[in-house]
Amino acid sequence: MPFYARGLLCGLLIAGATVLAGPALAQTELKIIAPAAPGGGWDQTARSIQQALVAEKLVKSAQVVNIAGAGGTVGLAQFVNTAKGDGNQLMVNGFVMVGAILLNKSPVSLSQVTPIARLTQEAQVMVVPASSPIKTAGDLAEAARKDVAKVTFAGGSAGGVDHIMAALFVGAAGADAAKVNYVAFSGGGESLAAILGGKVTAGISGYGEYEGQIKAGKLRAIGITSPERLPGVDVPTFKEQSIDLVLTNWRSVVAAPGLSDAQRKALGDLVGKLVASAAWKDILKQKGWDDAYLPGEAFAKFLGDEQKRVGEVLTSVGLVK
Repeated sequence: MPFYARGLLCGLLIAGATVLAGPALAQTELKIIAPAAPGGGWDQTARSIQQALVAEKLVKSAQVVNIAGAGGTVGLAQFVNTAKGDGNQLMVNGFVMVGAILLNKSPVSLSQVTPIARLTQEAQVMVVPASSPIKTAGDLAEAARKDVAKVTFAGGSAGGVDHIMAALFVGAAGADAAKVNYVAFSGGGESLAAILGGKVTAGISGYGEYEGQIKAGKLRAIGITSPERLPGVDVPTFKEQSIDLVLTNWRSVVAAPGLSDAQRKALGDLVGKLVASAAWKDILKQKGWDDAYLPGEAFAKFLGDEQKRVGEVLTSVGLVK
């Protein structure tokens, strides 16, 4: 039996699963934790992983479990405390969780999980309702300079990429970034309802999350955080509107604490096959996500660097003391 298969078989036996004849990877009953409410980016990522793994017959089955709260730190805590040694679980996470851990003073950290791979990155977009008098990023910047408290931003969890982007935008506009008026939502559906209902001035998320509403004419995209315009996307960058704001949101998968080398390798191999599959590449194209695959030790180093960088940004804009 190959090395990776021995490790995975061990994980399956620990979980009490029955291993049938055939390749071990294809017999895995995988649990994918989305540490957020349905509808947001992590939920979409988890369900896209599920879809591709099953379509390519890389696993026997895949179940997505949503655990919302506190920028993913509720899900992280549960994962760390209950999944130790389980080689049949993955958790989606990303930029948002790095900041949320600091902002929420989380008792658990990403140092307690097993890094597997960075998967995607995506430009952020800022939108307003189609009926809004704000037509451009410059209009919103002017409003922020006049009275930053009256400009409200909706996005994902506090301390996440959306929150950081709001603070960076306010700072780039020439207002006090520490006074950014940000309303956090645990799921994409809730924030979208607030934006469409005119409860906030502007909304922030990954472009893919708002693409349908933008194309339907219900939302107006006033700026995107990519360094250059995205192919096929008629949204101006902030840079071309003289607002110094470039930012990308990344998403990844991590595994449980306390895995054996064999379990870690088996999950790494599984994710490697996932990102190379036709099903996954089709999903990236449909969602407008950029392939940012970074496996194993390279991802572990990147994760450490990001924790340092995000901490510095949050401190500089007054979100973390």
